[in-house]
Amino acid sequence: MENKKRNGKHRRRTHKYHAITFKLTSGQYRSLRNYCKARKTTPIKLIKKNISRFITAYEYEVPTELYLTENQLNLFEEFDESEE
Repeated sequence: MENKKRNGKHRRRTHKYHAITFKLTSGQYRSLRNYCKARKTTPIKLIKKNISRFITAYEYEVPTELYLTENQLNLFEEFDESEE
């Protein structure tokens, strides 16, 4: 009971954060900085906004239609064989 309530108030949920790093060339970084300056935003906000559909929709599972299968490329091979 102590975890949920303390002095009649609910405790806030703690969030675990993970750092992700990647490299940009100097030209890419200049381009990103200039775009963000023109749009009056930060690079982090810009990146998070653009990947938001990937970081919010699939927290627990990915729909089966989004998985790649081994046989997808065989469709073209079968088509080529039937022409011969």
